[in-house]
Amino acid sequence: MPKFSIDIATALRHFILIFGLTIGSFLTVALATRPYYKFLLKAGFRKRLREETADGKAAEIFRKLHKDKEGTPTMGGVLIWAIVAIVILLSPVVQRLGITRFSLFNRNETYLPLFTLIATGVLGLVDDWLNIKGIKEKGLRVKPKFLWLTLFGLLGGMWFHFKLGYDAIHIPGIGDFTIGAFYVILFAFIIVASANAVNITDGLDGLAGGLTIIAFLALGIISYLQGLVILTAFCALIVGATIAFVWFNIPPALFYMGDTGALALGATMGVIAMLTNSVLILPFIAFIFVIEALSSLIQLTWKKLFKRKLLLIAPLHHHLEERGWAEEKVVMRFWIAGAFMAALGVILEFLSLLSGA
Repeated sequence: MPKFSIDIATALRHFILIFGLTIGSFLTVALATRPYYKFLLKAGFRKRLREETADGKAAEIFRKLHKDKEGTPTMGGVLIWAIVAIVILLSPVVQRLGITRFSLFNRNETYLPLFTLIATGVLGLVDDWLNIKGIKEKGLRVKPKFLWLTLFGLLGGMWFHFKLGYDAIHIPGIGDFTIGAFYVILFAFIIVASANAVNITDGLDGLAGGLTIIAFLALGIISYLQGLVILTAFCALIVGATIAFVWFNIPPALFYMGDTGALALGATMGVIAMLTNSVLILPFIAFIFVIEALSSLIQLTWKKLFKRKLLLIAPLHHHLEERGWAEEKVVMRFWIAGAFMAALGVILEFLSLLSGA
């Protein structure tokens, strides 16, 4: 891991670039939202409530809690990943015109995160479209979606391991621990887990969006501490675009992120964690995502072992709703907890860099 060092003048130039990209992506998504919203309405891309919950039971509680949300436009996540992709893919043209000194389309820092963002965004888009049309049991089945994500994760892991030479994980305060070819399996696990965790968390207005902002802000800081300025700019674009999305997604939501946004942002989060060798910091950065995913897994396991449910409904945010917490209370408290844990993760990374271990 590189030691942390900084030059004030250089840092100021970087700050202007990164802040400018954040504001730029925010304004672009904000301006594009109303036209895109009208397109979703005209095309009939509206949310259909699933008939089953994470524990496989008929979603009576879920439908009681969210019956008023059925028919709200979905696939809003397209705005996030599409705008980010367009900006990065156009940056080489902007560079050739002499407007900027360097391109954001960088082999070492943004090729893989960008490919992940687009590929998993398209996978989620297919799932959303099938859900809207009521095809394939209202969306892709869990197993095919899991297999596609796993395949993508394995291919990415092999690229990282065999092409880029990644074979170790960094343990803060201790150093790098070589795991050899097992790195491929770990990579695939992180991608699948991250994508599904964000997807599971995306169930309340503003919840997944706000936590995504926190997570990518933390990843951006970690990237910058490691000298990965272009990757930091990539994170800044996602943060700005997602802030604009959340602006329209707070209760009552104008539209929803959909699988296309959740899978894209979750998988990309995992790739950046692997790219910055901060996989052991990721559980802090994505703390609420981890808790939400675990709540669904524990619910399924508990029911299989003891023939009854542990939670009233999984994941955790719906359980808390059924216990009487208002939607806004769940969202805000999860944001607070997520921000606290992400800050802790950044501090651990910073201390690790300072110590050189």
